[in-house]
Amino acid sequence: MNYTDLVRGAAHAPFEGWDFGVFAGRFTEEKPSWDFAELVRARLADGNALLDLGTDGGEFLSGLTPLPPGTTATESYPPHVPVARRRLAPLGVRVIDTSDEDDDLLPLPDAAFGLVTSRQGSYAPAEIARVLRGGGVFLTQQVGGRDLAELNEALGAPGHVYGHWDLATARAGLAGAGFEILDAREALVPAAFHDIGAVLLFLRITPWQIPDFDAGRYDTRLRALHARLSSGRPLTVRCHRFVIMARRPLML
Repeated sequence: MNYTDLVRGAAHAPFEGWDFGVFAGRFTEEKPSWDFAELVRARLADGNALLDLGTDGGEFLSGLTPLPPGTTATESYPPHVPVARRRLAPLGVRVIDTSDEDDDLLPLPDAAFGLVTSRQGSYAPAEIARVLRGGGVFLTQQVGGRDLAELNEALGAPGHVYGHWDLATARAGLAGAGFEILDAREALVPAAFHDIGAVLLFLRITPWQIPDFDAGRYDTRLRALHARLSSGRPLTVRCHRFVIMARRPLML
């Protein structure tokens, strides 16, 4: 396909929830040394009430069945809420729309959960401590501030405004809220974009990557990158990931 067709296709390609199947073969990503799903499953075996923060379209949570009774999920991006409810309601999961909440405040009672998970979503350590029972566990995998920095560089775009976000910062925030850190790991995972349509679709669904992105504004750089990708030379990037498992003390 030519450049114009790829741009048009990326602008109109259907995308619902957070299902990256559309990128198969077009954006490839290796795995970090940990498996977040397996880390969560190991904790689900305890039968603790589960809260999943920022569930997107429920894709990840639905893959963890069977879920404990009373499992709850939150989602702050309005288009994802109905998608998550359609997917998760048959599994007995209540999905709470938090789009009107401020500063990651949770409209949930104190000490209601034994396990809180957050896969790449934002959170407030003090709120996590509040909704967890004593001895409960918070398990999160986050996207760090160096994520796909090579893509921004290739397009001549500014770096991330959240460039400071890394394992050390997140760990300090949780420790400051009284958590005991049980596990903490960080990685820069190799990945690659293989066509300009994948780049454009990715930027369409992740507006925080390049906040001022517009295909017209970045036309010259995009066309140069298209020429490179079309010649069989993928754009190699690194996905910044880190994972933390933290326990709330019995008494705070």
